[in-house]
Amino acid sequence: MKFRLVAGFLVLGMAAAGCGGAKVDNNPTTAAPKADAGSASSAGTVKIAINPWVGYSASANVVAYLLKNELHYNVEMPELKEQVSWEGFESGTVDVVIENWGHDDLKKKYIDEKKVAVSAGSTGNKGIIGWYVPQWMADKYPDITDWKNLNKYADMFKTSESGDKGQLLDGDPSYVTNDAALVKNLKLNYKVVTGGSEAALLKSATQAQEQQKALLFYFWTPHWFFNKVKLARVKLPDYTAGCDTDPKKVACDYAELDLDKIVSKKFADTGGKAYELVKNFNWTNEDQNAVADDITNNGLSAEQAAKKWVEANTAKWQAWIPK
Repeated sequence: MKFRLVAGFLVLGMAAAGCGGAKVDNNPTTAAPKADAGSASSAGTVKIAINPWVGYSASANVVAYLLKNELHYNVEMPELKEQVSWEGFESGTVDVVIENWGHDDLKKKYIDEKKVAVSAGSTGNKGIIGWYVPQWMADKYPDITDWKNLNKYADMFKTSESGDKGQLLDGDPSYVTNDAALVKNLKLNYKVVTGGSEAALLKSATQAQEQQKALLFYFWTPHWFFNKVKLARVKLPDYTAGCDTDPKKVACDYAELDLDKIVSKKFADTGGKAYELVKNFNWTNEDQNAVADDITNNGLSAEQAAKKWVEANTAKWQAWIPK
Protein backbone atom coordinates (compact mmCIF):
# COMPACT_ATOMS: atom_id res chain seq x y z
CA MET A 1 0.00 0.00 0.00
CA LYS A 2 1.51 3.22 -0.75
CA PHE A 3 2.18 5.26 2.37
CA ARG A 4 0.32 2.73 3.82
CA LEU A 5 -0.99 1.58 5.25
CA VAL A 6 0.92 4.96 2.37
CA ALA A 7 0.33 4.86 4.40
CA GLY A 8 1.98 3.83 4.29
CA PHE A 9 -1.74 2.71 8.91
CA LEU A 10 -2.91 -0.87 9.54
CA VAL A 11 -6.38 -6.45 13.61
CA LEU A 12 -8.11 -7.41 16.31
CA GLY A 13 -7.55 -10.17 14.70
CA MET A 14 -6.45 -8.44 11.75
CA ALA A 15 -3.70 -7.76 9.58
CA ALA A 16 -3.92 -3.33 6.59
CA ALA A 17 -5.55 -2.44 3.27
CA GLY A 18 -3.61 -9.14 6.11
CA CYS A 19 -4.56 -8.78 9.58
CA GLY A 20 -3.03 -10.40 12.46
CA GLY A 21 -4.99 -12.72 14.81
CA ALA A 22 -7.32 -13.79 12.02
CA LYS A 23 -6.20 -16.78 10.00
CA VAL A 24 -5.89 -15.98 6.31
CA ASP A 25 -5.24 -19.16 4.37
CA ASN A 26 -3.33 -18.06 1.29
CA ASN A 27 -1.12 -21.13 1.06
CA PRO A 28 -0.51 -21.78 -2.64
CA THR A 29 -1.36 -25.45 -2.18
CA THR A 30 -4.62 -25.02 -0.35
CA ALA A 31 -5.53 -22.12 -2.62
CA ALA A 32 -5.63 -24.36 -5.68
CA PRO A 33 -9.13 -25.20 -6.90
CA LYS A 34 -10.67 -28.57 -6.42
CA ALA A 35 -11.10 -30.13 -9.83
CA ASP A 36 -14.70 -30.71 -10.83
CA ALA A 37 -15.54 -34.33 -11.26
CA GLY A 38 -15.25 -35.17 -14.92
CA SER A 39 -13.87 -31.74 -15.81
CA ALA A 40 -10.93 -31.11 -18.07
CA SER A 41 -7.60 -29.95 -16.70
CA SER A 42 -7.17 -26.45 -15.28
CA ALA A 43 -7.26 -23.49 -17.63
CA GLY A 44 -3.88 -22.45 -16.27
CA THR A 45 -2.31 -20.89 -13.17
CA VAL A 46 -2.61 -17.31 -11.97
CA LYS A 47 -0.17 -15.93 -9.39
CA ILE A 48 -1.71 -13.22 -7.20
CA ALA A 49 0.62 -11.60 -4.67
CA ILE A 50 -0.81 -11.15 -1.17
CA ASN A 51 0.33 -7.91 0.49
CA PRO A 52 0.16 -7.56 4.29
CA TRP A 53 -3.19 -5.94 5.04
CA VAL A 54 -6.60 -7.58 5.26
CA GLY A 55 -8.37 -5.33 2.75
CA TYR A 56 -5.93 -6.48 0.10
CA SER A 57 -6.52 -10.09 1.06
CA ALA A 58 -10.28 -9.56 0.77
CA SER A 59 -10.00 -8.32 -2.81
CA ALA A 60 -7.47 -10.98 -3.81
CA ASN A 61 -9.52 -13.84 -2.42
CA VAL A 62 -12.74 -12.80 -4.13
CA VAL A 63 -10.92 -12.65 -7.46
CA ALA A 64 -9.18 -15.96 -6.71
CA TYR A 65 -12.48 -17.64 -5.80
CA LEU A 66 -14.01 -16.60 -9.12
CA LEU A 67 -10.92 -17.60 -11.08
CA LYS A 68 -11.07 -21.05 -9.52
CA ASN A 69 -14.78 -21.72 -9.44
CA GLU A 70 -16.07 -19.86 -12.49
CA LEU A 71 -13.14 -19.98 -14.91
CA HIS A 72 -11.36 -23.12 -13.58
CA TYR A 73 -7.88 -21.70 -13.11
CA ASN A 74 -5.39 -22.73 -10.47
CA VAL A 75 -4.41 -19.82 -8.24
CA GLU A 76 -1.18 -19.37 -6.32
CA MET A 77 -1.16 -16.66 -3.63
CA PRO A 78 2.37 -16.01 -2.27
CA GLU A 79 2.53 -13.62 0.70
CA LEU A 80 4.87 -10.82 -0.33
CA LYS A 81 5.72 -7.25 0.64
CA GLU A 82 4.79 -4.59 -1.90
CA GLN A 83 8.27 -3.97 -3.31
CA VAL A 84 8.92 -7.70 -3.71
CA SER A 85 5.57 -8.13 -5.44
CA TRP A 86 6.54 -5.67 -8.16
CA GLU A 87 9.90 -7.37 -8.60
CA GLY A 88 7.89 -10.50 -9.36
CA PHE A 89 6.57 -8.96 -12.58
CA GLU A 90 10.09 -9.09 -13.98
CA SER A 91 11.04 -12.50 -12.58
CA GLY A 92 7.76 -14.12 -13.60
CA THR A 93 6.77 -15.06 -10.04
CA VAL A 94 3.82 -12.62 -9.88
CA ASP A 95 1.00 -12.03 -12.35
CA VAL A 96 -1.24 -9.73 -10.32
CA VAL A 97 -1.03 -7.05 -7.62
CA ILE A 98 -4.72 -6.60 -6.92
CA GLU A 99 -4.51 -3.36 -4.90
CA ASN A 100 -1.86 -0.75 -5.59
CA TRP A 101 -1.57 2.31 -3.34
CA GLY A 102 0.01 4.84 -5.70
CA HIS A 103 3.66 3.82 -5.95
CA ASP A 104 4.57 6.24 -8.73
CA ASP A 105 8.21 5.23 -8.28
CA LEU A 106 7.46 1.57 -8.95
CA LYS A 107 5.18 2.42 -11.87
CA LYS A 108 7.97 4.43 -13.44
CA LYS A 109 10.48 1.60 -12.97
CA TYR A 110 8.40 -1.43 -13.93
CA ILE A 111 5.78 0.04 -16.28
CA ASP A 112 7.53 2.94 -18.02
CA GLU A 113 11.16 1.84 -18.00
CA LYS A 114 11.34 -1.95 -17.78
CA LYS A 115 7.94 -2.38 -19.49
CA VAL A 116 7.22 -5.62 -17.61
CA ALA A 117 3.98 -4.43 -15.99
CA VAL A 118 0.81 -2.55 -16.91
CA SER A 119 -2.15 -1.05 -15.07
CA ALA A 120 -5.35 -3.09 -15.28
CA GLY A 121 -7.61 -0.25 -14.14
CA SER A 122 -9.31 0.85 -10.95
CA THR A 123 -10.49 -1.53 -8.23
CA GLY A 124 -13.27 0.93 -7.45
CA ASN A 125 -11.80 1.48 -3.98
CA LYS A 126 -10.87 4.95 -2.78
CA GLY A 127 -7.82 4.86 -0.54
CA ILE A 128 -7.08 7.56 2.01
CA ILE A 129 -4.17 7.53 4.46
CA GLY A 130 -3.99 9.83 7.44
CA TRP A 131 -3.15 10.37 11.09
CA TYR A 132 -5.71 9.48 13.74
CA VAL A 133 -6.35 9.67 17.47
CA PRO A 134 -9.01 7.74 19.43
CA GLN A 135 -12.31 9.61 19.57
CA TRP A 136 -12.08 10.14 23.33
CA MET A 137 -9.07 12.38 22.80
CA ALA A 138 -10.87 14.52 20.26
CA ASP A 139 -13.82 14.82 22.65
CA LYS A 140 -11.62 15.85 25.58
CA TYR A 141 -9.13 17.97 23.63
CA PRO A 142 -11.04 19.35 20.60
CA ASP A 143 -8.04 21.20 19.16
CA ILE A 144 -5.86 18.10 19.08
CA THR A 145 -7.16 17.22 15.63
CA ASP A 146 -5.30 20.20 14.12
CA TRP A 147 -1.63 19.41 13.43
CA LYS A 148 -0.66 22.90 14.56
CA ASN A 149 -1.55 21.93 18.12
CA LEU A 150 0.18 18.54 18.24
CA ASN A 151 3.35 19.86 19.87
CA LYS A 152 1.26 21.16 22.75
CA TYR A 153 0.21 17.59 23.48
CA ALA A 154 3.49 15.81 22.64
CA ASP A 155 4.17 14.81 26.25
CA MET A 156 0.92 12.83 26.36
CA PHE A 157 2.15 10.61 23.53
CA LYS A 158 5.59 9.77 24.94
CA THR A 159 6.50 6.06 25.14
CA SER A 160 9.61 4.08 25.98
CA GLU A 161 10.24 3.79 22.23
CA SER A 162 9.88 7.49 21.49
CA GLY A 163 11.99 8.80 24.38
CA ASP A 164 11.55 12.50 25.06
CA LYS A 165 9.34 12.96 22.00
CA GLY A 166 5.73 12.07 21.34
CA GLN A 167 5.13 8.78 19.51
CA LEU A 168 3.57 8.54 16.05
CA LEU A 169 2.77 4.86 15.55
CA ASP A 170 3.12 3.38 12.06
CA GLY A 171 2.31 -0.16 10.93
CA ASP A 172 4.15 -2.75 8.88
CA PRO A 173 7.70 -1.54 8.12
CA SER A 174 7.14 -2.33 4.43
CA TYR A 175 4.39 0.28 4.16
CA VAL A 176 5.59 3.37 2.33
CA THR A 177 4.75 6.50 4.30
CA ASN A 178 5.59 10.19 4.38
CA ASP A 179 5.43 10.29 8.16
CA ALA A 180 9.10 10.82 8.98
CA ALA A 181 9.31 13.68 6.48
CA LEU A 182 6.07 15.19 7.78
CA VAL A 183 7.32 15.16 11.37
CA LYS A 184 10.57 16.82 10.33
CA ASN A 185 9.17 19.37 7.89
CA LEU A 186 6.26 20.39 10.10
CA LYS A 187 8.70 20.71 13.03
CA LEU A 188 6.74 18.34 15.23
CA ASN A 189 8.24 17.05 18.48
CA TYR A 190 7.43 13.45 17.60
CA LYS A 191 9.22 10.26 16.63
CA VAL A 192 7.84 7.70 14.18
CA VAL A 193 7.74 4.26 15.80
CA THR A 194 6.99 1.18 13.69
CA GLY A 195 4.42 -1.10 15.31
CA GLY A 196 5.29 -3.98 12.99
CA SER A 197 1.94 -4.92 11.48
CA GLU A 198 -1.64 -3.97 10.78
CA ALA A 199 -2.64 -6.12 13.72
CA ALA A 200 -0.40 -4.15 16.06
CA LEU A 201 -2.02 -0.92 14.93
CA LEU A 202 -5.50 -2.26 15.50
CA LYS A 203 -4.67 -3.63 18.92
CA SER A 204 -3.15 -0.32 19.99
CA ALA A 205 -6.06 1.72 18.63
CA THR A 206 -8.64 -0.51 20.30
CA GLN A 207 -6.91 -0.29 23.67
CA ALA A 208 -6.46 3.44 23.30
CA GLN A 209 -10.18 3.99 22.88
CA GLU A 210 -11.36 1.44 25.43
CA GLN A 211 -8.82 2.35 28.12
CA GLN A 212 -8.59 6.06 27.27
CA LYS A 213 -4.91 5.90 26.44
CA ALA A 214 -3.22 8.54 24.30
CA LEU A 215 -2.35 7.38 20.79
CA LEU A 216 -1.44 9.10 17.52
CA PHE A 217 -1.20 6.67 14.63
CA TYR A 218 -1.12 6.16 10.90
CA PHE A 219 -4.18 4.50 9.42
CA TRP A 220 -6.19 4.23 6.24
CA THR A 221 -9.53 3.62 4.61
CA PRO A 222 -11.07 1.40 3.28
CA HIS A 223 -10.99 -0.49 6.56
CA TRP A 224 -13.62 -2.38 8.55
CA PHE A 225 -12.17 -0.96 11.79
CA PHE A 226 -14.02 2.33 11.38
CA ASN A 227 -17.27 0.42 11.88
CA LYS A 228 -16.06 -0.94 15.24
CA VAL A 229 -14.01 1.77 16.93
CA LYS A 230 -14.50 5.54 16.84
CA LEU A 231 -11.48 7.44 15.56
CA ALA A 232 -10.81 11.10 14.79
CA ARG A 233 -8.57 12.19 11.94
CA VAL A 234 -5.90 14.82 12.48
CA LYS A 235 -6.01 17.59 9.89
CA LEU A 236 -2.64 18.02 8.20
CA PRO A 237 -1.82 20.81 5.71
CA ASP A 238 -4.06 20.41 2.68
CA TYR A 239 -2.86 18.19 -0.13
CA THR A 240 -2.21 19.95 -3.42
CA ALA A 241 -1.03 18.38 -6.65
CA GLY A 242 2.72 17.82 -6.54
CA CYS A 243 3.17 18.62 -2.85
CA ASP A 244 4.49 15.10 -2.24
CA THR A 245 6.72 14.87 -5.29
CA ASP A 246 9.95 15.17 -3.32
CA PRO A 247 9.79 12.62 -0.46
CA LYS A 248 12.25 14.66 1.61
CA LYS A 249 10.23 17.88 1.39
CA VAL A 250 6.70 16.59 1.99
CA ALA A 251 4.75 18.89 4.30
CA CYS A 252 1.17 18.11 3.23
CA ASP A 253 -1.52 15.53 3.84
CA TYR A 254 -1.80 12.31 1.87
CA ALA A 255 -3.67 12.31 -1.43
CA GLU A 256 -6.91 10.43 -1.94
CA LEU A 257 -6.01 7.53 -4.20
CA ASP A 258 -8.02 5.70 -6.82
CA LEU A 259 -6.61 2.25 -6.06
CA ASP A 260 -5.70 0.25 -9.13
CA LYS A 261 -4.64 -3.20 -10.22
CA ILE A 262 -1.19 -3.88 -11.66
CA VAL A 263 -0.41 -6.97 -13.73
CA SER A 264 2.60 -8.32 -15.55
CA LYS A 265 2.81 -7.40 -19.24
CA LYS A 266 2.97 -11.10 -20.06
CA PHE A 267 -0.24 -11.79 -18.14
CA ALA A 268 -1.98 -8.88 -19.88
CA ASP A 269 -0.94 -10.24 -23.27
CA THR A 270 -1.52 -13.97 -22.70
CA GLY A 271 -3.76 -14.26 -19.62
CA GLY A 272 -6.96 -14.60 -21.63
CA LYS A 273 -10.12 -14.78 -19.54
CA ALA A 274 -8.15 -14.62 -16.29
CA TYR A 275 -6.76 -11.24 -17.27
CA GLU A 276 -10.19 -10.06 -18.38
CA LEU A 277 -11.65 -10.97 -14.99
CA VAL A 278 -8.91 -9.11 -13.14
CA LYS A 279 -9.37 -6.10 -15.43
CA ASN A 280 -13.16 -6.14 -14.91
CA PHE A 281 -12.97 -6.51 -11.11
CA ASN A 282 -14.45 -3.38 -9.55
CA TRP A 283 -16.21 -2.99 -6.20
CA THR A 284 -16.78 -0.54 -3.35
CA ASN A 285 -15.08 0.19 -0.05
CA GLU A 286 -18.15 -1.29 1.64
CA ASP A 287 -17.77 -4.53 -0.33
CA GLN A 288 -14.15 -4.87 0.70
CA ASN A 289 -14.87 -4.04 4.32
CA ALA A 290 -17.58 -6.73 4.52
CA VAL A 291 -15.17 -9.45 3.39
CA ALA A 292 -12.30 -8.13 5.53
CA ASP A 293 -14.57 -8.03 8.59
CA ASP A 294 -15.57 -11.67 8.08
CA ILE A 295 -11.91 -12.68 7.81
CA THR A 296 -10.83 -10.73 10.85
CA ASN A 297 -13.74 -10.89 13.24
CA ASN A 298 -16.21 -13.58 12.19
CA GLY A 299 -14.08 -16.70 12.16
CA LEU A 300 -14.06 -17.24 8.39
CA SER A 301 -11.02 -18.15 6.37
CA ALA A 302 -10.22 -15.78 3.52
CA GLU A 303 -11.67 -18.26 1.02
CA GLN A 304 -14.83 -18.76 3.09
CA ALA A 305 -15.33 -15.01 3.38
CA ALA A 306 -14.89 -14.64 -0.37
CA LYS A 307 -17.41 -17.42 -1.01
CA LYS A 308 -19.93 -15.75 1.31
CA TRP A 309 -19.62 -12.44 -0.54
CA VAL A 310 -19.82 -14.09 -3.96
CA GLU A 311 -22.97 -15.97 -3.05
CA ALA A 312 -24.62 -12.76 -1.82
CA ASN A 313 -23.59 -10.54 -4.76
CA THR A 314 -24.19 -12.55 -7.91
CA ALA A 315 -25.32 -9.65 -10.07
CA LYS A 316 -22.22 -7.64 -9.26
CA TRP A 317 -19.55 -10.26 -10.00
CA GLN A 318 -21.30 -11.76 -13.02
CA ALA A 319 -20.55 -8.50 -14.80
CA TRP A 320 -16.83 -9.22 -14.32
CA ILE A 321 -16.90 -12.65 -15.95
CA PRO A 322 -15.65 -12.55 -19.57
CA LYS A 323 -18.32 -13.33 -22.15
